[in-house]
Amino acid sequence: MRVYLATTMRGLAKLLSEESVEVPVAHAVTPALREWYVEGDAEELEYAALTAAARASLHELAADQAAPPRRVVLAAEVPDPTARPAPDIERAAVRLTGPVPLRDVVSAHVDDAGASPDVRRAVAALGAAEAGDEDAQFLVDGVEDHELGWYAAQEIGPLVELEA
Repeated sequence: MRVYLATTMRGLAKLLSEESVEVPVAHAVTPALREWYVEGDAEELEYAALTAAARASLHELAADQAAPPRRVVLAAEVPDPTARPAPDIERAAVRLTGPVPLRDVVSAHVDDAGASPDVRRAVAALGAAEAGDEDAQFLVDGVEDHELGWYAAQEIGPLVELEA
């Protein structure tokens, strides 16, 4: 099963040093997502799961203020039994039963540095957006105008080195 793991640039460095990443909740094409996005083909469903993980990355950034303000999502292939749908969290959420080894990561999706000001504003607005503030929600939603760049698994090391 393809899962999308929300993290940060610092999380990428940790993945490389520890050779695994512990993310209890990831995102994937779940039955609930398929039901909600009935018109979507497989590619659109994958993009919806990736986008949900990118939103979750904003929470990772809020928790780690020292991380560069760039959304980061890892795509990984995990055995189906290790990812259980978690519709109580959100429609694309899955609970993982353990860490994801670096060897299972197939790509990273990362904001360009030019997105940093909008990402900063979105992270700052998260609390208000979740409390129902429409202006804050507009800021959070607006960061999705930035497409995430795609990096193959073998490019993660050089990407982290460039950021150091």
